[in-house]
Amino acid sequence: MQIYGDINMNVEVKRIDSQGRIVLPKEWRKKWGSEVILIELDDRIEILPRKKPKLSEFFDIIEVEDIGEDIEKDLLKELGEDINEVHR
Repeated sequence: MQIYGDINMNVEVKRIDSQGRIVLPKEWRKKWGSEVILIELDDRIEILPRKKPKLSEFFDIIEVEDIGEDIEKDLLKELGEDINEVHR
């Protein structure tokens, strides 16, 4: 572990094999997962963990009005009006 300013970091030097692979340490894979995002910048390449969103975080963030029992009829009516406007 190295300390850079107030930041603690683990540093590894790795070789890229002939097929372009890099082996990340087992502890890193356990901590961050098996999928990463590679970002090419002007002066470096960054590897970031890919975190899949927890769908439960999205529950209840949108409020929906009660759409009623006649939604199919309302949708067909709106679609019919749009179709009629196009054919005029």
